[in-house]
Amino acid sequence: MKSEAKAARHLREANNAFKAVRTEQPMTDYAKDQQSLHENHERLKAARLVREAKPKDDQA
Repeated sequence: MKSEAKAARHLREANNAFKAVRTEQPMTDYAKDQQSLHENHERLKAARLVREAKPKDDQA
């Protein structure tokens, strides 16, 4: 009885150790383009906000 339980436990541990890893789907070209467009938009927006936050020296 103990050896059967021990074998079952080892089998469970082995199955967990070699469980298939869930892989992410590779990004399509469209998704890559959309992501880079979004990142570029956010970068440009941040740069614009920094420029607008600086005091204007030309208004003297």
